[in-house]
Amino acid sequence: MSALQSIDLIKLANDIKAWGRALGFQHVGISDIDLASHEKHLSQWLEKGYHGDMTYMESHGMKRARPAELVPGTMRVISVRMDYLPPDASFARHLKDDQIAYISRYALGRDYHKVVRNRLKQLGEKIKSALSDTAYRPFVDSAPVLEHALAEKAGLGWTGKHSLTLSKEAGSWFFLGELFINLPLPVDAPVEEGCGSCTACLTICPTRAIVAPYTVDARRCISYLTIENDGPIPESLRPLMGNRIYGCDDCQLVCPWNRFASITEEKDFHPRQQLHGQRLDVLFSWDEATFLKQTEGSPIRRIGYERWLRNIAVAMGNASPSATFITALNNKSGRVSDLVQEHIDWALGELARKQGQSDDVNRQKNRLTRVIEKGLSRDA
Repeated sequence: MSALQSIDLIKLANDIKAWGRALGFQHVGISDIDLASHEKHLSQWLEKGYHGDMTYMESHGMKRARPAELVPGTMRVISVRMDYLPPDASFARHLKDDQIAYISRYALGRDYHKVVRNRLKQLGEKIKSALSDTAYRPFVDSAPVLEHALAEKAGLGWTGKHSLTLSKEAGSWFFLGELFINLPLPVDAPVEEGCGSCTACLTICPTRAIVAPYTVDARRCISYLTIENDGPIPESLRPLMGNRIYGCDDCQLVCPWNRFASITEEKDFHPRQQLHGQRLDVLFSWDEATFLKQTEGSPIRRIGYERWLRNIAVAMGNASPSATFITALNNKSGRVSDLVQEHIDWALGELARKQGQSDDVNRQKNRLTRVIEKGLSRDA
């Protein structure tokens, strides 16, 4: 009798979930690998070009929806959830201060890819120690994997209208990871969808990137524009980005289910003070060596120094007229790449335009004040 035939798979599945929780995952679920129902939506999304310049989304074809083609021998996928909501929830207030840089919550701490992947490898080794024939491969947003579809099948939550996974217990402030495995483990049941008639995420999106429920046009998404996009940001979208320099959380901030999200116990995900709530001009003043040092071990590092400056230049152009910002932009002007220079020039133009409008308003106010004062003096 083989080792697999002699083992209680139900007990092993329960053990896997217990081991996962001990490793810091808040939810562990198991699904089969049949994602055929998602292929049509994926194909249509790609055909419409909603993936933008993310050519890797297209190059893998339908392999993204076929786990066994990605990792031959895969029979099940173990999906995990790791919460990342930090104790300091002042992020939303930063959106209201156009002098402050807004960085997506998930990116303010240590790179989640490393944290979650390391725990998944430990989980895989734990399973292998119980059953030596086990073969596994961990994924954390690092390969052609439909992670939200798999999480949905594994009962971690449902796919919200913003295309993120939602949980009634945790909202959407969590990372996902997957362990492809060659064991016929018992699978979990999906949970009931909970969005109902709510359309808050569609309404709040600054760039209207959620073009329909469950469908995001990445080309308009601020996360794509500030992270994945390595070229110029379309001029028509720049004013809509506000002070968001890395990612965007608006659809999550407005989601009613996020009221139930728990604070993470992972200190790795707590905000780094050099990134959290910093002034735009301070971050813009960094040279490349400082940028690399301050973002060491952070997901922000992957965009590189050039895109960092590009994004901050746009944010400063969207701010209220400021002599400090104008000086900061001029100090970098002429000493940067053509890509960054284009966005600096745009930002300086925007600040000058707004300053001119402000001057016009002040002149009108002054004229009105003089007229009123003149009328009062005659009455006296």
